[in-house]
Amino acid sequence: MAYSMKRILILFYFFIYTSTLYADNIDLFILAGQSNMQGWRSDAKQYPADKQQLDSRIPFYYETIGYGSSQQQWGTLKSQLGHFRSGHFGPEITFGRAVLKTGHIPAIFKYSLGGSSLKLDWKAPGKHGIYDNMVSSIKAAIHTLKAQGHNVTPRAIIWIQGESDADSEQLSTEYYWHLKKMLHHLRSSVIRLPNIPVILSVDEQHPRVQQNPQVVDAQIQLAMEDPNISFVSMHGLEKYDVTHLTAKGTIEQGKRLFKAYQQLQN
Repeated sequence: MAYSMKRILILFYFFIYTSTLYADNIDLFILAGQSNMQGWRSDAKQYPADKQQLDSRIPFYYETIGYGSSQQQWGTLKSQLGHFRSGHFGPEITFGRAVLKTGHIPAIFKYSLGGSSLKLDWKAPGKHGIYDNMVSSIKAAIHTLKAQGHNVTPRAIIWIQGESDADSEQLSTEYYWHLKKMLHHLRSSVIRLPNIPVILSVDEQHPRVQQNPQVVDAQIQLAMEDPNISFVSMHGLEKYDVTHLTAKGTIEQGKRLFKAYQQLQN
């Protein structure tokens, strides 16, 4: 009898623990893009210390195409599998921790592929590119959270990409329209919040971007046209090579993204 009661208590406390792993009200942040979103040269050996144990309180769902994923499940914030032995991480770490400290529970959805072009790889909505795959994953991820009993409120979209669309003058010239169309569809048809904040970023100092700066101009123009869109510069962030941020640069970028998000809330 005592043994059965002990098992019941263990099951009860396990149920309470798993039920409260995430708060009932969750704020969803959608992060997507190419290598600097992925954290291509951000070695997880330099993963920022989590002295306050914040990461275990932040739901995390990710797909790094060709490298690894959270297996279509929500886990908690952490480094991801990559070409470093310890893995890699992106700006989601410092961004997510900063949001958590404001009293909100951020659920970070991250979808990335290094070296990917918006036009050629992500493609327009309905054209069976990476974007359509991401949309399917977003819907599945939100459904999972709701099935667990959580109220989900999308809060922002963060897009770090553009260098691959600076490969040619034609691609860079078309970038504004491709990005505007994708963001409109994501906001209006997927998230169904036309004014949800959007944060854009691209490496302005990349050699191809300097040759075809229309990708930067496009992001800045969209930010000027829409009060709910912000552009975040990557100037001054520490780099490993001509474009990829180091762990230190990635950590700082996450802080810049959070600052931009805060400003969009005011």
